[in-house]
Amino acid sequence: MFEYIKGCVTFLGEDYLVLENKGIGYRIYTSKNSIAKVSNTKDEIKVFTYLNLREDGIYLYGFYDYEELNMFKMLLLVSKIGPKMALGLLSSLTVNDIKSAIFNNNPDLLSRAPGIGKKTAGRIILELKDRIDSISIDEVKIGGENRNIDDAVSALLSLGYTRNEINNVFSQMELGNLKTEDIIKLSIKKLLKN
Repeated sequence: MFEYIKGCVTFLGEDYLVLENKGIGYRIYTSKNSIAKVSNTKDEIKVFTYLNLREDGIYLYGFYDYEELNMFKMLLLVSKIGPKMALGLLSSLTVNDIKSAIFNNNPDLLSRAPGIGKKTAGRIILELKDRIDSISIDEVKIGGENRNIDDAVSALLSLGYTRNEINNVFSQMELGNLKTEDIIKLSIKKLLKN
């Protein structure tokens, strides 16, 4: 219903903020990451929102970044994940961390969030894996191997492959602990087959 609300933050709670717009204060539930981003600003900000209608009330959820709102909506598509659990996940991990965990099939990373056990983390990965296929290589973090992937992407780009082709090939591969040269070799083999 509301795509975003512009206003000034008048109060910050533990899991919500109050955004004043034209004399009306909107209580917007949000992640700790969004609260941290707006905590020191006195300027007018834009909060991207999601309206949740329930039997016990109407709740407004919002985020400083549109990307965080999109991840929140995606998490709500997972069975047995409600707004509170989705907020908890987004408060504990960044959007890129969540994407990386899903992309790399890493339930351990997701289960660091409170209320997310191995079973729930596995369900999130299973149900969102296909929705994260458009993930950009620039957004993926794979711990220590990230440098190898960055180097491989640079090499493949210099060989004339597009970022889209590279993303498609990487989504078909288990990058794990591969060395840069191995990533490049496997990618070229797959690219030549296509």
